Amino acid sequence: MFEAFVAGLLLITISELGDKTFFIAVILATRQRRSLVFIGVVSALAVMTVISVLMGQVATLLPPHYIRYAEIGLFLAFGFNLLIQGCRMSNASCDRVCEEAGEAIAQAEGHMAKQPTNLAVILQTFGLTFLAEWGDRTQIATIGLAASKNAIGVTLGAVLGHAICAAIAVVGGKLIAGRISEKVLTLMGGALFLIFALLAIVNLGGEPGIAQMDA
Repeated sequence: MFEAFVAGLLLITISELGDKTFFIAVILATRQRRSLVFIGVVSALAVMTVISVLMGQVATLLPPHYIRYAEIGLFLAFGFNLLIQGCRMSNASCDRVCEEAGEAIAQAEGHMAKQPTNLAVILQTFGLTFLAEWGDRTQIATIGLAASKNAIGVTLGAVLGHAICAAIAVVGGKLIAGRISEKVLTLMGGALFLIFALLAIVNLGGEPGIAQMDA
């Protein structure tokens, strides 16, 4: 369980910093009460984590060797893709992602009252964060982790990682947003996925069912 907890924590904390959901929290925290934004962001990401873990548990119905090979292939694909993207980037801050977050918020605010209630702010934050995270690589990677590791550990680690990133975004995001290098974060994320792939490959031969099949 501890291994799953650490894996989920590292995956989310490194991958989510500088992500679209991070900048959504940063921008909203400058316009609304920080506590309300934090509640909305963490609630959305917690729900997304639970959904992803449940999807991972459904995947465990497949033969174990299929799950392991799919997990390795998934992490390798994400890892190499992120490394290639990172190498092609300039050493600039996350301006592109920040602009996308700003556009999403602008569209949502067009449907809100000029003085929204606390509940309206939480729901707006929840919806924006949930939609931005759906189909994101961290969601898919969480599904992969949950299919091969302890589901409770992955859930707790991922939710804590999301809460840490949300706290950073809400409390000090505006100060550090312009200093975050998308290139560095992308390379770090790629390296982390490759490390997970390597660990999965190392553990592959230690599983009796798979070892017998390969023999």
